[in-house]
Amino acid sequence: METTVIHLQVNGATHEVRCEPRKLLSDVLREDCRLTGTHVGCEHGVCGACTVQIDGKPVRSCLIYAVQAENVSIETIESRAKGTRLSALQQAMHECHGLQCGFCTPGIVMTFDAYLREYPNPTADEVRDVLSGNLCRCTGYQNIVQAVLLAAERLRLGGADV
Repeated sequence: METTVIHLQVNGATHEVRCEPRKLLSDVLREDCRLTGTHVGCEHGVCGACTVQIDGKPVRSCLIYAVQAENVSIETIESRAKGTRLSALQQAMHECHGLQCGFCTPGIVMTFDAYLREYPNPTADEVRDVLSGNLCRCTGYQNIVQAVLLAAERLRLGGADV
């Protein structure tokens, strides 16, 4: 199959990639950009593990072709920590034991990173509703809900990045 050259803006850096037009964004991020924090679970957009942000909105990267992602800003989980300093949401996930195996965690963080910027004062029910788009096979979700609420509280008090 014929390949094409695309230019992706990922985490503030430009990546020039040669790929087939049918290659998924999730695969380009992992294989060509070497950003393996974006996980691929179901490959049908159901599990949420591959969630990244495109222009600040959560998107399932297994549902779009990489060629569709030119001229947009893509953010992956690798952009959230600043050096060794975790984001407020990542720190809360750690403190509240909101992860076990960690496979779903990048997608959950990217989902709620965007959500908390738009809705800084969620209720537990609202968090559960948003969380319903991310599947986790290890936890009972309660610690994830607590982590998101803790991060939201810290963000409202100021001094922290999502």
